[in-house]
Amino acid sequence: MGSKRSGRWILLGSVVVVLLLLVWAFMPRPLLVDIGTVQRAAMLETIDDEGKTRVRDAYVVSTPVTGRLLRIEVEPGDPVLQDETVVARMLPANPVALDSRSREQARAAVASAEAAVRLAQAELNKARADADLSRTELQRMTELQQRGAVSDAALDNAKQVWRSASAQLDMAKASISMRQADLASARAQLITFVPGQVDNRDAQSGVINIVAPHSGSILRVLQESETTLPAGQAILEIGDINEELEVVVELLSTDAVRVKPGNRVMIENWGGPQTLEGRVEKVEPWGFTKYSALGVEEQRVKTTIRFVSDKTQRASLGHGFRVEARIVVWETTDALIVPSSALLRAGSHWAVYRVESGKARQKIVQVGHNNGISAEVTNGLKVGDQVVLYPPAELSDGGRVKPRL
Repeated sequence: MGSKRSGRWILLGSVVVVLLLLVWAFMPRPLLVDIGTVQRAAMLETIDDEGKTRVRDAYVVSTPVTGRLLRIEVEPGDPVLQDETVVARMLPANPVALDSRSREQARAAVASAEAAVRLAQAELNKARADADLSRTELQRMTELQQRGAVSDAALDNAKQVWRSASAQLDMAKASISMRQADLASARAQLITFVPGQVDNRDAQSGVINIVAPHSGSILRVLQESETTLPAGQAILEIGDINEELEVVVELLSTDAVRVKPGNRVMIENWGGPQTLEGRVEKVEPWGFTKYSALGVEEQRVKTTIRFVSDKTQRASLGHGFRVEARIVVWETTDALIVPSSALLRAGSHWAVYRVESGKARQKIVQVGHNNGISAEVTNGLKVGDQVVLYPPAELSDGGRVKPRL
């Protein structure tokens, strides 16, 4: 009897152990999750995009006349002074050669212009003589009238004669100036330009010195080799990198409406060790269409940013360099924040899973600003609350959780 009872108890104990093992095996285990903490800290919301540096007032130097541009000796980066530094030199193009008949006609025009100058000179001499005579006669009539020897009418007539002679003298002077200009024009038709030796050029050889229109440095040389160019052809570009460097960012139009002049900007990933400070100077009112690398059509708006940090910190930045701009559209020094990865949608509201005694309780919260990393909580949480980060799909309200180590 004793052995039978012992066998029953052993069998019963075995069944209980097996049942306990089955219960333990099928019992829901806590989910391993990442845990974050609600805290008060400074927070800012930014609009991030790539931009390029540029010189605000870049001056494109062009050829003033059609002619032969001599080889450009300045190089990109060379400093220049306004109205002093010669950045390029060129020789005017040769005038069109005249055929025999045209040359004879030009010579005849010169002879005619010379005769006209002589005629105008003779008329000028006559006008001077008439003016001197009328002035002498006026002085005589004035003295006689004061003594009562002549009438007032005679004096008025002398004055009229003197004024007419003076006007004729002015006309003669103007006429001779016109005739001399006509003579110079006629002689210019016979000019043949012969450029001097390149090693011997001076003011008499016709070389035109092109000086820098602005102080700064050479940004780029568009035409370096010696060649013949038409008037108005761009040859190089000048700008002041130290004083006039700025950043241009092409923002999405939906982001640009949130940006205002004066917004603080952090300029990062430009190659230097520190973050540069800037301010939004202008948001252009005109948008344009641009296609992304994936072929998506986007409306972009150009936004200009000026540097406010010490220019020595960006001494290595130049024109057309790539930078990353973070435009601050909102910031505060004291906000109740929760990691953005803890938020999930619960209908039309935001919610989080708050950890309470090892269990995740869904909590509806009100969210203010969200920068993608942290979110401002205006209601529903307090400092020190622990929340589940990246809530898994299998997590439900009241589910047991365990921090992932």
